[in-house]
Amino acid sequence: MAVYVDNMRAPFGRMIMCHMLADTRQELDAMADRIGVARKWIQKAGTVQEHYDIALSARAKAVAAGAVEIDLRETGHIVKRRREAMTRHPENEGERDGCS
Repeated sequence: MAVYVDNMRAPFGRMIMCHMLADTRQELDAMADRIGVARKWIQKAGTVQEHYDIALSARAKAVAAGAVEIDLRETGHIVKRRREAMTRHPENEGERDGCS
């Protein structure tokens, strides 16, 4: 299981933002707590696109705390795998890749 930060660079006011996502909601929230990101800032909670938009300063803290650096393409692959896991037939439930 892992927490990921991508290389998106989106301006938001005076900040530059990227995405932070994880294999599980528990890991995502734990990292948010660790780096000082308020849980109320979660984006698309409960969906396959669940993530936090974080400033580059928080990204540096996440990487220092063990987050895996990925590119935007890999972010898309993670979301795609989650979507596929959610749409599998019930008989394939044991094959899910652990993304939630």
